[in-house]
Amino acid sequence: MKPDLQRRVQRYGWDKAAAYYENCWQEQLRPAHDLLIEVSDIRPNEDILDVAAGTGLITFRIAEKVGSKGKILATDISDEMVKIGTKIRDSKNLTNVVFERMDAENLTCSDNSFDLVICALGLMYFPDPDASIAEMYRVLKQNGRAVVAVWGSRKKCGWAEIFPIVDARVNTDVCPMFFNLGESEVLKYAFEKAGFKEVSLVKIETKLNYSSAEEACEASFLGGPVALAYSRFDEDTKNEAKKEYIKSIEPFKTENGYEIPGEFVICSGIKH
Repeated sequence: MKPDLQRRVQRYGWDKAAAYYENCWQEQLRPAHDLLIEVSDIRPNEDILDVAAGTGLITFRIAEKVGSKGKILATDISDEMVKIGTKIRDSKNLTNVVFERMDAENLTCSDNSFDLVICALGLMYFPDPDASIAEMYRVLKQNGRAVVAVWGSRKKCGWAEIFPIVDARVNTDVCPMFFNLGESEVLKYAFEKAGFKEVSLVKIETKLNYSSAEEACEASFLGGPVALAYSRFDEDTKNEAKKEYIKSIEPFKTENGYEIPGEFVICSGIKH
C-alpha cells in the first residue's frame, strides 16, 4: 500500500474507531501508559508534544504533572479523535492543552520547541516510523527527551490474529509492519539512527482483560485499526470474522472472561 493511501486509511479508520476507543482500551493500555509516564520523568512547566494522542488517554494525565504553566500540544491524524479530545479538554477547563490534526511524519512545529515528545502506541501505524522519529528529534530542544511506547513481539500478543482475519476478507494490509517495531531492539536502533543518545529500551508483558467475547470483539473490530474495513463488511461477513477471532482467543478464556496476553515496549532517548 502506498504511504499516502495508508495514511488515508488510518485517518478514516480511526475516525470510525474514535467513539469506541476510550471504553475499549483505557484499562487495557494502562500498564503501557503508566510505564511511559514513569520513564518520561515529566517536570512542572514543560512544553510537551503528544504524538498520535487519540482522545487524550495519556494527554490529560500528563497535564496534571506539568501544571498550569506547562503546555501540551496533542496531535492525531484523525479529525474525530481531535474533536473528542478537545471536547474532553473543554469539560476539564484546561487552557494549556491544545488538540490539533497533524501528520506525525510531517509535524508543522518549529525546530527546538519541546522539552518532551511522547507517542503512546501510535508509531506502529505510521507508514514511515523512522521519519516520525526524525521529526520528534527535530522539534525537541537540546537535552529534550523522546519516549515512545509500541506493542511488542507478535508471538507475545494473543490478539494478533485480528489482522489476518480482516485482511482475508477485504485485503486491507492496514498495518503490514505492525509488530516489527516491538521485535528485539528494532526501536532502539531507530532512535539511534535519528540521532538520539542514551537510548533505553524496556519491555513488559501484560494481560488484556475482557469480561466477554463480545467485549473483546468490540475492542478489536470497532475500537481499533481495522474499524474502517470492518464497517464495510455485510452482516454475514462480520459474524464470520467475529467467530474466527473468538476461536483465536479461546486459549485465553477464563471463568470471568478473557485474559489475552500482550507485550509493550517503551523506548526513550535524549537529544544532545
